[in-house]
Amino acid sequence: MTTTNEVLSIGHLIGHRMTDLGAVEEVRDPGRLDDVVARVAVGTPEDVDQAVRAAHAAFQSWRDVPADERAQLLLKAADTLTQSAEELAPLLVREHGGMLWEAQTDFALGTGVLQHTASLVDGFFKPVEIDDEQCFISIERVPRGVVAAVVPWNMPVVLTMMKLAPALATGNTMVLKPSPFAPAALTLALQRIAQLLPEGVLNVVHGNADVGEALVSHPLVRKIGFTGGTETARRVMKSAAGTIKNLTLELGGNDPAIVLDDADIDATLDRMLKGVFTRTGQICFAVKRIYVPRSRYEAFADAFIARVEEYAVGHGLDGEASFGPLNNKAQYDKVTSIIEETRKSGANVIELGRKLDSAENGYYVRPHVIRDAEHNAPITSCEQFGPVIPLIAYDDEDTVVRWANDSEYGLGSSVWTSDHQRGLDLARRIEAGSTFVNSHSFESLDLRMPFGGIKQSGIGREFGEAGMKEYVEEHSIRLLK
Repeated sequence: MTTTNEVLSIGHLIGHRMTDLGAVEEVRDPGRLDDVVARVAVGTPEDVDQAVRAAHAAFQSWRDVPADERAQLLLKAADTLTQSAEELAPLLVREHGGMLWEAQTDFALGTGVLQHTASLVDGFFKPVEIDDEQCFISIERVPRGVVAAVVPWNMPVVLTMMKLAPALATGNTMVLKPSPFAPAALTLALQRIAQLLPEGVLNVVHGNADVGEALVSHPLVRKIGFTGGTETARRVMKSAAGTIKNLTLELGGNDPAIVLDDADIDATLDRMLKGVFTRTGQICFAVKRIYVPRSRYEAFADAFIARVEEYAVGHGLDGEASFGPLNNKAQYDKVTSIIEETRKSGANVIELGRKLDSAENGYYVRPHVIRDAEHNAPITSCEQFGPVIPLIAYDDEDTVVRWANDSEYGLGSSVWTSDHQRGLDLARRIEAGSTFVNSHSFESLDLRMPFGGIKQSGIGREFGEAGMKEYVEEHSIRLLK
């Protein structure tokens, strides 16, 4: 395992300039708590105002840049992101605690979003025209203005590009607030992308809740793109209400995975486990609860536990590790509390795997499986956001569909079967923004399909043309003859 002792200094990015630090907060490696990775500027409402005004000024000319030219700049940004990945992915690991391959995947997915969005620009702005004896009508798409983007720490690169790409492609400008727990690698990548763009088109301000509040409530911000927790989203919505801002919210999930009685257990586990423990379970659309037919339950649970027992927990730059630490103390306390409360309830909590030598000083939690879990147990209804998974037995498909839909969340879901038509039929009965058949992980995502949630898992969609539509207004023009 290799690390560097260099401590980076990360200021705000306003226009093309990285500001002086002023007040700072330290970012520490969650897998080596003595390792200070970066000192990052702590913003103020005044910093937010400066960044938003820079973006607003840039919007006046950026909106008129031809769409095909903006698309070409997105492609250049994609190249820049690819070129930055080798240097910045290890830095990202030391901020957010993920594995190196997970950080590399984050950059690769971000590059893909930029490239795919650029490919959709041609024709997107073509007006819908109606011309008859009475009148001429033109329905045109126009940018909204300044976009406020707020992103979390778990997959910061792709989650940023899911907002940046459609915003810039459609002629908006942006002020972004990274998570205080993973700001450095993302800001350095955005600084390089910003140099490709006119001054003020892309800006970054760091800080905590007060900075986020100042950003999402700023009167010159016309659109908010937010990925994060549902409780924080409620505060964002309240802040946006003052000036009636448009919102895209991609929030938490309690994703069910439904195993049918004809599923091949080994083939299912080959794919499913990627969706349970990748990023230590800290993914919004990770598998959070697994339903198994009672007739297959013992065989499935035995096979699942045997696989998980082989996992090793360690630092993200340790090539022997299966997954790394949780990102921060609050998350560590939450997950360990969930485990302890579940154990106190009398549930069959099984701690598995082992810790490597590299897991000596950080927020490490070994994988836990709750065998013989009940559908109505707290562990089944919460979003664990950690390496903890309940296995629940069910008796019939009507029951399992009802249980899958019995949640305040509705982000992702999956069905596992050897009969494709049966899987599709059951998928259509699930209440979720996305349902995957025979997958439930990063490999399930396709940039051609909208991504987002229903119920308390979000508002709006990202990816593809659906994501681009979130960043434009429709302007109707009618000429009476």
